[in-house]
Amino acid sequence: MKTITPVPSLPKGDQKISDNRDPMQIKLGDSYIGSGNPTYMIAEMSANHGGDIERAIDMIHAAKEAGANAIKLQTYTADTLTLDCQNPPFYISKGPWKGQTLYNLYKSAYTPWEWYPLLKEIADKIGISIFSTPFDESAIDFLVKMECPAFKIASHELIDHALIKKAALTGKPLIISTGKATLSEIDEAVRVARAQVPQNLILLKCTSSYPAPPEDMNLRTIPHLQDCFGLPVGLSDHTKGIGTSIAAVALGACMIEKHFILDRKLETPDSFFSLIPEEFKSMTDEIRSVERALGSVKYETELDLSRRGLWAYRDIKAGEKISNENVKSLRPGGGILPSFLPMIKGKRIKCDLVKGSPILWEHIE
Repeated sequence: MKTITPVPSLPKGDQKISDNRDPMQIKLGDSYIGSGNPTYMIAEMSANHGGDIERAIDMIHAAKEAGANAIKLQTYTADTLTLDCQNPPFYISKGPWKGQTLYNLYKSAYTPWEWYPLLKEIADKIGISIFSTPFDESAIDFLVKMECPAFKIASHELIDHALIKKAALTGKPLIISTGKATLSEIDEAVRVARAQVPQNLILLKCTSSYPAPPEDMNLRTIPHLQDCFGLPVGLSDHTKGIGTSIAAVALGACMIEKHFILDRKLETPDSFFSLIPEEFKSMTDEIRSVERALGSVKYETELDLSRRGLWAYRDIKAGEKISNENVKSLRPGGGILPSFLPMIKGKRIKCDLVKGSPILWEHIE
């Protein structure tokens, strides 16, 4: 039983922007997402550039060649995310980044804002979308100036309603990652976004562990989110490998986001759970195969000669009764279907039939 009903759009008087678009189909750049369109593939650059702009440029080219529709950045500064503070709450005591302060972690993962114009110019030139996750309102202002085509709200920012509202008011597609959020918190975030742009929203199922164990992914949440909110739903996948993302597409995921790196030997905060280009391409190719295999609801309607039919097992004279000795169910298909044999047994054959003749309705009295 569902614990929440689909969230309705607010009355028109409360809407800042309204349109007649299908809420299950979103346009991002030149691509449509949801409603039977190909899965939208996002290569998350995150901190994997390692502070090297040339490497960031190489990643954009590699992502394009690996089949990504978009490459995603993260827009913040350490000072807008946390405090430069040594107190215990600001110190990472467990997990892959254990032993660092939050400030030092974010400082090492930072993408310089002055890189953005060049990175966007290169991405536009080779035909791959580039957009970002803003972590504060100043980042949204900056990304609007950069003509960012979409915004993603990170799962830990889902409870920042002011950030969601400001991003939604841009009118750009808004992707919200759910992470550790409760269903109620997701509902609140969706309502905030829909109050601004009712039909420009995508949710991402996400497990906020790095790396995420497969047993914690709970991919069946994807169709449940679709049912609850009437929105396209994708997956932000922090597992190692590609199997989880492929399975998510079979469950209806319209978008896949995976962290991307040129070489896992590079030591970056996210390298240990990121895909290299060959793996990303393999994932994309397999997802395209899954999309073809999913097809549509279809049952066979044509006769198949590999099936069985009723055949004259020996020569049959006119007037002879049909029995198990003279008519048998055999391959190939042809004649009356074998399921009718009990019905016609004991009835007489109208005409002479030679061995190997199909038994047809017109042969039976």
